[in-house]
Amino acid sequence: MENLIGLLVLVPLLGAGVLLCGGRRLDSSAPWIGTLLAALSFVIGAVLFAGMLGRDGEDRELGTTVFSWVPVGDFRADVGFQLDQLSMTFVLLITGVGSLIHLYSIGYMAHDERRRRFFGYLNLFLAAMLLLVVADNYLLLYVGWEGVGLASYLLIGFWQHKPSAATAAKKAFLVNRVGDVGLSIAIMLMFTTFGTFAFGPVLEGADRAGEGKLTAIGLVLLLAACGKSAQVPLQSWLGDAMEGPTPVSALIHAATMVTAGVYLITRSGAIFDGAPDAQTAVVTVGAVTLLFGAIVGCAKDDIKKALAGSTMSQIGYMILAAGLGPIGYAFAIMHLVTHGFFKAGLFLGAGSVMHGMNDEVDMRRYGGLRSYMPVTFVTFGLGYLAIIGFPGLSGFFSKDKIIEAAFAKGGTEGWILGGTALLGAAITAYYMTRVMILTFFGEKRWQPDAAGEPPHPHESPRTMTVPMIVLAFGSVFAGGLFSLNDAFLNWLEPVTGHAEGHSPVTAVQVTAATMVVLFVGVALAWAQYGRAPVPVTAPRGNVLVRAARRDLLQDDVNHIVLVRGGEHLTRSLVYLDHTVVDGVVNGTAASVGGLSGRMRRLQNGFARSYAVSMFGGAAVLVAATLLMRAV
Repeated sequence: MENLIGLLVLVPLLGAGVLLCGGRRLDSSAPWIGTLLAALSFVIGAVLFAGMLGRDGEDRELGTTVFSWVPVGDFRADVGFQLDQLSMTFVLLITGVGSLIHLYSIGYMAHDERRRRFFGYLNLFLAAMLLLVVADNYLLLYVGWEGVGLASYLLIGFWQHKPSAATAAKKAFLVNRVGDVGLSIAIMLMFTTFGTFAFGPVLEGADRAGEGKLTAIGLVLLLAACGKSAQVPLQSWLGDAMEGPTPVSALIHAATMVTAGVYLITRSGAIFDGAPDAQTAVVTVGAVTLLFGAIVGCAKDDIKKALAGSTMSQIGYMILAAGLGPIGYAFAIMHLVTHGFFKAGLFLGAGSVMHGMNDEVDMRRYGGLRSYMPVTFVTFGLGYLAIIGFPGLSGFFSKDKIIEAAFAKGGTEGWILGGTALLGAAITAYYMTRVMILTFFGEKRWQPDAAGEPPHPHESPRTMTVPMIVLAFGSVFAGGLFSLNDAFLNWLEPVTGHAEGHSPVTAVQVTAATMVVLFVGVALAWAQYGRAPVPVTAPRGNVLVRAARRDLLQDDVNHIVLVRGGEHLTRSLVYLDHTVVDGVVNGTAASVGGLSGRMRRLQNGFARSYAVSMFGGAAVLVAATLLMRAV
């Protein structure tokens, strides 16, 4: 059974190699090759999952060492795999949702001449993400971490003929490198503290390490998570990443890249449990980001960028829950999985709408599409109900649990975090209702494209609608199945642990409060967009609206702090170099040169000058001798 773990990574990696190196003869069959290999990886994961279910909860971990990677003296780094309940959850999510996105891409990318390369990149993305979650040590995890960064760069910039896509890919790559520095520093600190970077010894030895060291490791791990999961302050790349093909947006935002940070924090739970200050930083980042992303999502007219803001916000919920420690680890992963279903469905639905609207992304130019695209409307609508937490759907079960855990933190902090989570739920209901109304309801606001061709909305082909239908089922039923007899909580407990908090409010009160804010958000959106005509051109809006349209000035802040700050730092260093460093060097040279010039006058080559010098010296000696005798 353990030998199958390596095949999880090897199968999509083989697909990437074949598709990228196979040449044009594979152009027609490449989409199906890539999709079948992704599906095969899912089948292998399902077989491993079935095998794990046949064991007791404490005996479900599988592990294998493939080979010794870097044996140097006492230093040893292995290529080893570990499959436990946490990594198994990610394996099924990555391969399951990833396979559906591959299938969807067959229809979406049907007319793209470079689709063979596209599917090769998709397979590479799956392989890197799978390596990340099945690695048994932080160094091998880092290899998968960097592989995900490379694959995201290639996919976001896939349409590199568009300057905006090329710029977005570079931005995502560079911003993520900042976080990657944090992970590399964390690995170095682990090695100097524990003498290893294998999960077992590091996490088991965390309780024996000093709190200061654990805090330092936790903070740089959080920096790494902020980069991959687009959390404040490294969130600026996520909205621009929408320049990639829509299946890429679905893959990055639902099942792979942005979930890596949540996995890293949850996997490293023992480190954060021993570092309260680092845990507080995690909770703060999650709370700030869930509001930040929600506010940005309210002001976007681009349907994909509105969903990107939503992703940022929902990942914020997961980070917040992970920062709560054993109270929230399992709920963070539960929301991650349910989010994987409904967010993938929402992005694929957005791609279906674009497919029928001549690639138009401005929701102000949609309207009335529900009768033209019924399957898209229903599946997108179910995803919408799930994400806002409508009773009985997946988001209701997972998000409410996070809100309950936030209140269970206790004290003033618990009230602040719980209130923030409730406010985020209200804003989520508002902006997602806005997306639904602008896209599927109201009057037609269709406009011709750049070539003057009017849109002819129609339902997408089955290769696109079937994955949307499957994901819609997950959006509806996954949360309820996970909550049945606390099945998901019990599944993860051997890895993440669980602790009951002392909440000042009951679960019923949290549910009631969530329903109130949900319906307030829906009502506000309906009053603003459902009852009044929607202008095709967005009104100017107030200061907050204009700031939200510009992503709450995140790029402006980065420009001022990093770009201009870097320019001023560079100028200061140049000035220091020219005035101080060069001044010292040039001043020393000038002093030596001046002294040499004066001394050179004593060695002019004239005998009369030397005779005068000798006579003067002799006279001084005689005078000194006579003076000493007289005294």
